[in-house]
Amino acid sequence: MGKGLKILLQYSSTAKLLATGTAGGNFTVFSHLSLLESLVMLSMLICAGLPLFLSDPNDESCLSHLSESLKDPYKNLQNWTKSTFTNPCNGFTSYLPGATCNNGRIYKLSLTNLSLQGSISPFLSNCTNLQSLDLSSNALTGSIPADLQYLVNLAVLNLSANRLEGEIPPQITLCAYLNVIDLHDNLLTGQIPQNVGLLLRLSAFDVSNNRLSGPIPASLGNRSGNLPKFNSTSFQGNKGLYGYPLPPFKGKGLSVLAIVGIGLGSGFASLVLSFTGVCIWLKITEQKMALDQEGKISQLMPDY
Repeated sequence: MGKGLKILLQYSSTAKLLATGTAGGNFTVFSHLSLLESLVMLSMLICAGLPLFLSDPNDESCLSHLSESLKDPYKNLQNWTKSTFTNPCNGFTSYLPGATCNNGRIYKLSLTNLSLQGSISPFLSNCTNLQSLDLSSNALTGSIPADLQYLVNLAVLNLSANRLEGEIPPQITLCAYLNVIDLHDNLLTGQIPQNVGLLLRLSAFDVSNNRLSGPIPASLGNRSGNLPKFNSTSFQGNKGLYGYPLPPFKGKGLSVLAIVGIGLGSGFASLVLSFTGVCIWLKITEQKMALDQEGKISQLMPDY
């Protein structure tokens, strides 16, 4: 690398000397040499192995914190070291397994089915050029960081088949370019964020087999126009979810046996009350008749 820089500096000095030392039309010579110089400089950079794109410190922070938050029991990420994080990309070339680069920036992270444990670092939001995040089929725990909202270029979010808990952060709806949200087979609770259905680019959505509850947002379950529709398989396996395309809300209500029992009980109670009322009426009537009869007899008896 040092040799390449030395050659480059020598050539640059020689070219400028020739350009300024030519009498008559030196501007034309300088212009041609400047163009030629640029081409030669580019060739020398490539031949000397110099990086054409500088690494981004945000990517370094993103990768470092993600590595710290993950546990890798089977050593699938051996090359994920601090020395590599400082320069993970060279143009479109990535030095990290599972990472894809674009113009010297981390463009895609795909760490699937690696038996990874730990949690998802909120510092992933520092990979601001990230367009695809796939951490599916691992054993990740904890919650989905709300800071993912800062991945404004994110198009694919796949965190399925893990052990993630907590609610789906409503902030992810700020990622306007999301095409895919796949969160199936986790332990997520709470409701589906209302604004998810307003993501116009969303073409794949799956939250099946979680512990979600509440109504499915109408903007998601019953999308209008040419927006992709999602069937019941995207929501099944959540006992507390209801609304189209799942069945409507069903109150706990009373079972048939309970209703019959209440009916029989109330009927029996009514019968007892009626019978008691009749008995009381007969008793009162009997007492009244006895009093009337006694009065009549006392009137017929002579005075002494």
